[in-house]
Amino acid sequence: MLDFYVLELKLAIEIDGIGHGMGDRPMRDEERDQWLNAQGIGKLRIPAEDVLADPAAVAESIVRLCTER
Repeated sequence: MLDFYVLELKLAIEIDGIGHGMGDRPMRDEERDQWLNAQGIGKLRIPAEDVLADPAAVAESIVRLCTER
């Protein structure tokens, strides 16, 4: 499941917590990334620690990316 999706931009936004580096999760993430690419969907991965450290800066960077696309 995607955390966020911007339909107009075909952009998936993922907030990756510690669980994304455990078990088979990296492999599952890679498989999903390949599927998204095949669908023409771009992706933005943001470490959860960045969101926790400075949520306003992360939000601004997402808005900036979306307006530039």
